[in-house]
Amino acid sequence: MLLGLGAALAAAVVFGVATVLQAIGARRVPTASGLDPRVLLRLLREPVFVGAILLNGVGFLLHLAAIRLLPLYLAQAGISASLVVTAVLAVRMFGDRLVPVEWAAVAAVWAGLALLTTASGPIGQVGAGTAFVVGLFVALGVITLVGLATSRAQHQVVPAALGLLAGLAFGADSIAVRMVPDLSPLELWHAAPTYAFLISATLGFLLYSIALQRGAVAAATAPMIVAQTVAPAAVGVLLLGDQVRSGYYPVAVAGLLLTTAGATRLARFEGAPRPDPVRD
Repeated sequence: MLLGLGAALAAAVVFGVATVLQAIGARRVPTASGLDPRVLLRLLREPVFVGAILLNGVGFLLHLAAIRLLPLYLAQAGISASLVVTAVLAVRMFGDRLVPVEWAAVAAVWAGLALLTTASGPIGQVGAGTAFVVGLFVALGVITLVGLATSRAQHQVVPAALGLLAGLAFGADSIAVRMVPDLSPLELWHAAPTYAFLISATLGFLLYSIALQRGAVAAATAPMIVAQTVAPAAVGVLLLGDQVRSGYYPVAVAGLLLTTAGATRLARFEGAPRPDPVRD
């Protein structure tokens, strides 16, 4: 438990730094008019965006360890602490301030994680049957189609909608990691969930990058945090057998709500990504 929680929190630190770099890089390239994969090629020419990719890779390895050692509801909630890191970085880098409600949100994230850790029970199933894997690919297909339609729309809710879809895609990659029965190289090569992970991670990254281009960071990040926390938590408990300690369901629900609400409020802290960065 302690090793998994440590991995989740370390991943949160890395992802928090990467979020700032990704937002800066995304705003340095022309805004996409649709779900255009060429956006990734433009982004890869930006050094800060490449740095975000490398950090996300490190964060993924840490998060992978957390997913394999913790119930999904705790592993995903731990990642919500990345918003705390992003807010603190904004204070340090750009001289912004956290107002009292934002400090309360920081406290809510940590309190929620403490409650979830207290309520956490044994991890559920590792690996899944064919029907489950097929269902995951179908879900990714639906997210892609809805993302295509949404990215072409011209409406103020588009950034939030794209952020929500990105969160569902990122949540799917966590589920895919749990569905691989063995992390040996040979098993990873032959396991269908490996390819579900690659698709979902790429899709989530693309959707979130376009959402950052289309609107405020808060509008894109808040729904992403909710989706990538709540959806895998529900799948873990309802379908994969993640357990909560007997009599601690109210504590677990309160912890999940506190963590998600705190992270969502911190997503409104836009100080870090909003300034137009100067090109090197």
